[in-house]
This record gives sequence, structure tokens and C-alpha cells, in this order.
Amino acid sequence: MKAQPNILIIMTDQQAPQFSGPYGHPTVKTPTLDRLASEGVVFENAYTNCPICVPARMSYMTGRYVQNIGIWDNGVPLPEDTITWAHRLRAAGYSVSISGKIHFRGNDHLHGFEEQIGFDLNATAKPTPPDWSKPTPSKPQASDMRCGPGNTPEIETDTRVTAAALEYIRDAARKTAPWALHVGYVCPHSPFIAPERYFEMYNPDRIDIDLPEMPPGHLENQHPAVKRNRAARGQPDATLPDAVVRRVRASYYGLITFVDDMVGQLIEALESTGQRDDTLIIFTADHGEMMGEHGMWMKSNFYEHSSRIPMILSAPNQPFAGKRISDPVSLVDLVSTIVSVAGAATPEEPLAPLDGTSLLPLIHGEGKGPDDVFSEYYANFSAAPMAMLRRGKYKFNYYLHEDAELYDLEDDPGEFRNLASDSDHRNIREDLENRLLERWDPHDIEERILASQADRRFLKPYLYRYLYGANE
Repeated sequence: MKAQPNILIIMTDQQAPQFSGPYGHPTVKTPTLDRLASEGVVFENAYTNCPICVPARMSYMTGRYVQNIGIWDNGVPLPEDTITWAHRLRAAGYSVSISGKIHFRGNDHLHGFEEQIGFDLNATAKPTPPDWSKPTPSKPQASDMRCGPGNTPEIETDTRVTAAALEYIRDAARKTAPWALHVGYVCPHSPFIAPERYFEMYNPDRIDIDLPEMPPGHLENQHPAVKRNRAARGQPDATLPDAVVRRVRASYYGLITFVDDMVGQLIEALESTGQRDDTLIIFTADHGEMMGEHGMWMKSNFYEHSSRIPMILSAPNQPFAGKRISDPVSLVDLVSTIVSVAGAATPEEPLAPLDGTSLLPLIHGEGKGPDDVFSEYYANFSAAPMAMLRRGKYKFNYYLHEDAELYDLEDDPGEFRNLASDSDHRNIREDLENRLLERWDPHDIEERILASQADRRFLKPYLYRYLYGANE
């Protein structure tokens, strides 16, 4: 590949890696991802730095942890003077554009990109800020569980986003300078309605759709933060009927294959224009989707289906073709990698530091990746700061004012046995907790968030015009 390759980043919304071919699902059809995996490297344990849309995406845009940029929930805009990877790549000579969802708030919908060529369906949504000064809302905010065959604005938007990206790739201007394009899909996010032919691929009346694993008594023994999450979504004490779960999953699988086919169109455009050999393709997501695991739907927690994401880096004729890496990594590491690939990383520049580690040495077998992975959460259905540290085979979850969790993901991949109080794991728990608290001060963050929430409640009538360009 040339010294500054083109970079095509494809980010889906709410796609758990467990439901795809490269990550071992036996039913979901993802031939394009399978191809990318065979031509590239699959990160088997990649994580979001925050399991909800806007904070995760702003962490991805800046290469910094949420605590360092203050994007606590979906209603906080990224300050206009914040440096993003788009700024860094443009400074290195790249042409940088967006097609589709990036989820910027505020008046600046570019943050370093030159243009938005495809509509961002979520740019004008109006979220209500969390309010930690009040107990869990008495009225549940039920998840959107619509499912089955059909059409939605999300499907129509993603189709147009693909068309805009194809036009961009085929434009003769792509030959004049290295380019980076972020293609953001809303699917497979809810509503879980798939185009008819994709739903029919998984119609549960004809195909045996898998169900979540649920040991007896598990719901009753879950962490209080998890129980609050389920209660806030309207399902505190039970799971959905199996028939409903199968239909929702069939629809979700259909949406995943729908997106996979559109990604295939992008690759075909690169090939037909002679650009594939000089283009690094990155496939990832902002966060996962629970799909009924642990009795939960959507995201907003640290279980594997919520916090893990797909991450595949693919380029033709590379020595790492077909490589699989089990070391835990995260979105901030992906940003450091993008900047390094583009030749935009110059340590002498007085720029805001990147919190991640470039994955290039790990990919090429010339070094190691990050020592651990850090994820944090402060948004919907939370009551205080919470954070996760993944190091080796262990995952440690910290909840301010409440007990912690510790899981051995090799012995207990389903996360059903909390080892935080187990005497045989005391040293491991203490080590992980100390490592977490060295980089993260939950008491300070709690004060900052409470102040932010109070300010935004007071300014809400005025903020809506700034955040979304219209009154509430």
C-alpha cells in the first residue's frame, strides 16, 4: 500500500460482534465481513469506551476517554475547539468526509470533516438529560421492540448513505489526494424491522433461531445497577416469551445481513475504480446490543454483548491476512491506529494527547497492544459513575456507592459468576481496582456530572436551539 493509504471506516450502530460470521455465529450470514476478516485482522476482544451512542462516538472521534472530554450522555455537544482525528488527518494532507451517522450535537456537524455527504438521521434527536438527583423514573422508558419485515426511515436512510458513499468513492477527485471516509449506518439499531427479503432469511417460522443463555435464578442475583436498568426499560422481573425473542433476533439478524450487503457494494466500488489495493477498510460499531442476554435489551451496561464491538482491519496482500488477535483493545486504540497509519502522529506537536495505543505493532507482531481496556458509563439508567477494566482474562466492574463485580471470561464467558467477594480472587480484585482508580476518580466525576445535569436542566429551553437548531 502507498505511504498514506485511503481509509474507509464503516461504523454500524448497536452491532454486537457475537452475531456475525467472523465471531463464530452459525446462523447469521455476513459474507462481506467474512471476506474482510480473511483479508485482514480480526480483534476478538474489542470494546467500546462507553456503551451508548454519543459518548462512544465522541470518544472515537477524539481518541480520548469520556472523562477527558466530558461527553457524559447523549445530550452533551462536543466543544467546537476539540481536536478530532478528522482534524489530524486533514493536517496530514487527507481529504476527509462523512456519509451518514456520526451523531454530532451542537451547531458544528463537521468537527474537522470537509463535508457531510449523507444524512445523519440522529443529528436532530432531542434526548432528555439523565437526572441523578432523582430516583429511578417511576415510568419505564421501554425499548423499541418493533420487529418483523418492513421498511423504516432507518433503512431508507442507510440506503441513501450507501449511495452517497458510492458516489464519493467513484468520484475522480479521489485520485488527487489520500482520502478518509466515515460511513455511519443506523442499522442494526432498533426498531428491529428488516427489509422483507432479509427477514425471510431468518424467519423463525422456518429457521431455528437461537435463544439467550439464562441459568436458573440469574435474574434475581444480578447486580442492583443491572436490575435498575431492566426496571427502567419495563422488564424488571421476567424475560420476554421465547417466540418474541426469536422474532426480534430474526429481524436483528436480517438487519445485520442488510448492512453486510451494503458494505459489499462499497468494496466493489473500490475494486472497480482501482482503489482497493491502496485502501485500508475498518469495520466496527459504537457499542453492542444485548438481544435478550441476561434478560436485557439495547446497551448501557458492561456485559459482553453490550460493551464488546466488532473490529476488523482489512487491506489486500498484507502479511496479517487472516490473523486473529485476542488481546483486549478499544475504540481509542483504533483512533491512535488511524492517526499512525495516516502519518499524522507527530509527538512534538502540542496537541491534546491521545488516550489509546496504536495497534500497528500488535498487528505486525512487533510489539504489544494496550495493557488493559477501560470503559465508563454515566448516561441512561445509571445512578452514579460506573466503569469497567478488562485486563487479560478478567473483567472488573466498579460502581460508585455499590459493590463491584469481577468475572473470569475464560472460565465464565457468560458472566454468571461474580468473583468480587471470592477470597481466592482477592488479590486480583484489589490489583484491578487499584489500576482503575489510578486513572479514574469517580467522586470527582460524580460532582462534575451532577453540575452538568443541573446546568442543562436549567438551560433546557435555550439549549435545544443550540443543540438541535430548533426549539423543543
